[in-house]
Amino acid sequence: MKDLTDNIPALMAEIGSRARAAAAELAFASAAQKRAALDAASEAVWSSRAAIIEANAKDLEYGRAKGLTEAMMDRLKLDESRIQGIVDGLHAVAGQDDPVGATIAEWDMPSGLHIRRVRTPLGVVGVIYESRPNVTADAGALCLKAGNAVILRGGSESFHSSSAIHDCLAEGLKAAGLPEAAIQRVPTRDRAAVTEMLRMTGTIDVIVPRGGKGLVGLVQREARVPVFAHLEGICHVYVDKAADPEKARAVVLNAKTRRTGICGAAECLLVHRDIAAGLGQQIVDDLMAAGVEVRARGLAGTVDAKDDDFGTEFLDMKIAAKVVDDIDDAIAHIRTYGSSHTEAILTEDDAAAERFFQRLDSAILMRNASTQFADGGEFGMGAEIGIATGKMHARGPVGAEQLTSFKYLVEGAGTTRA
Repeated sequence: MKDLTDNIPALMAEIGSRARAAAAELAFASAAQKRAALDAASEAVWSSRAAIIEANAKDLEYGRAKGLTEAMMDRLKLDESRIQGIVDGLHAVAGQDDPVGATIAEWDMPSGLHIRRVRTPLGVVGVIYESRPNVTADAGALCLKAGNAVILRGGSESFHSSSAIHDCLAEGLKAAGLPEAAIQRVPTRDRAAVTEMLRMTGTIDVIVPRGGKGLVGLVQREARVPVFAHLEGICHVYVDKAADPEKARAVVLNAKTRRTGICGAAECLLVHRDIAAGLGQQIVDDLMAAGVEVRARGLAGTVDAKDDDFGTEFLDMKIAAKVVDDIDDAIAHIRTYGSSHTEAILTEDDAAAERFFQRLDSAILMRNASTQFADGGEFGMGAEIGIATGKMHARGPVGAEQLTSFKYLVEGAGTTRA
C-alpha cells in the first residue's frame, strides 16, 4: 500500500477498501487456514521477541515523557513473560472450534421448510485501543478466527510495539495463504484517523474501543458505526457476614493489587456491618499493608472517603471502602455506583449468593473469586477483544463467537406458500 499518511481520509479509505475485500475472502476461508495463520503468527511473535522488546523500550520512553501513570506504564510494558502470554493466547485462539458456519438452532415448519440459524462473520471490525500492545494480537486473532477483517488503531504510546506485533500477524496470514489486508494497522499516530474510522459506515461494521473513559466516551458519542463497549470498570467486592475469612482476605487483596490498571481490578469494597470491626478491618489493614490507599467510610482506612470516591475507576493502588447494613444495602450501592462490568460476593451462604446473582445485572457476577478473572482468556476464550457491558448483541468478554452474527438458511422441496 502506498504511503498516504499525509492524507488521512485517503489513507483510511484505502485501508477500508482493502479490509472489505479481505473480509469477503475470509467469510469462506477454511478453519484449517485460519488456524495455520494463527499458529504461524504465534511462532513469529516468539522468534521476534527481542525485536518486540526493543520496540517496546521506545514506547516506554515515549510513555515516560508523556507522564503516564505507573498503572498505564504497566499496561504498556512487555517483557519475555508477557510475550509468552501473547504466544499462548494466539495458540489458544487457534485451537478453538471455528464459530463460522456453526448451527445455532434448526427446526422444521409445517409448510415443509427446514430452517437453520448459523453463525456468520460480522465483516470488518475496527478496534481503537490505548496503551496495551497485546491487544494488537488479541484483536487480530479473534477477528480472524471469526472470519472478520480488522482495522487496528493502537494508541500513540504503543505505536512501535503494536507495529512489531502486527508484522508477526501479517507473516502468519502470508504463510497460510490468506490476504494480508485481513489484519491491518493504521500506520500513524494522527488522531484524525480515529475520527475517520468512526465515520466509515460503508466499510466498517462495528467499532470496539478498548481504553479509558475518555476514549470510550468519545467513541460512543461520535461513532456513526455500531459500537461494542464498556465505559468504565467500576468493580465491586461485597464481603458478606457469612464470608470465609481466609478466602475473603486472599480474594480482596488479589482483586485490588494483582494488576491495578486493568478493567477487572476491584475499585470498591463493601463490608457487611456485622463483620466490619473484625474481618472487614482485617481486610482493610491487609490492603494498606500492601500499599493501597483505602478511602474508607465506617472503617479505619488511610483517609476518609468522599462521596465522589464511590463510582470512581481509580486504576491505581487506591480503593473506596464502605460498611453496608446488609446484602440489600450492598446491592443498592452497586446499582447506584456500578458500571455493569463485574461484581463479586464473598460468602458461604448459598441463599445470599443467589440473591446477589438474581438482583444484580452486571455483565459478570462472581462468588468467592477475584474480579481479576474478568477476562476472556480466563473464561476459556483464548483472549478477548474487550468486555461489553451493554445489552445488545455481545455482553461480557467478547471472544471469537461474540464477533459473529447469524443468518438463516432455509430449504424446501419446491415449497410454495398458500
